[in-house]
Amino acid sequence: MNNIPSILTRRSILMAGFSSFLGFLGFPRIVSAETKGTEIEWALSEEEWRKRLSPESYVVLREEGTERPFSSPLNNEKRAGIYHCAACDLPLFSSAQKFDSGTGWPSFWQPLDNAIDTKVDFKLIVPRTEYHCRRCGGHQGHVFNDGPRPTGKRYCNNGVALSFRPAS
Repeated sequence: MNNIPSILTRRSILMAGFSSFLGFLGFPRIVSAETKGTEIEWALSEEEWRKRLSPESYVVLREEGTERPFSSPLNNEKRAGIYHCAACDLPLFSSAQKFDSGTGWPSFWQPLDNAIDTKVDFKLIVPRTEYHCRRCGGHQGHVFNDGPRPTGKRYCNNGVALSFRPAS
């Protein structure tokens, strides 16, 4: 996890250069949209979030970063239980909906009811659906249409954005 800042710095530089190039061609500037949660008590300042979260979790949850694939122990978690938002502890996914996608990130075919919100993300130019915790707005990952039945969805989650509680 020590190289996350350098990866993000390179990504930021590349995105800034690409955004400048598109601006030169007359396209609108690419801006990272900040996601807000639905519950006012979780509208914390960035300083408060930095105090609450590890540096790696802060980059993912508050700056919409991405952890390295295969770096999270939760990718290999097999026990029954519930996956919670690492920022506000809202239950997001059940282990019953987890599957091994082979991507290197914990993946689920369905979230719990009323757990997440989505928005369109253009950071890689091609539109993707980003999802975040409904309560605090913490970035979790992206949803793709290549998952298993019954939904056909793959909610590809950053492990540092989750905490796991095994079933009793």
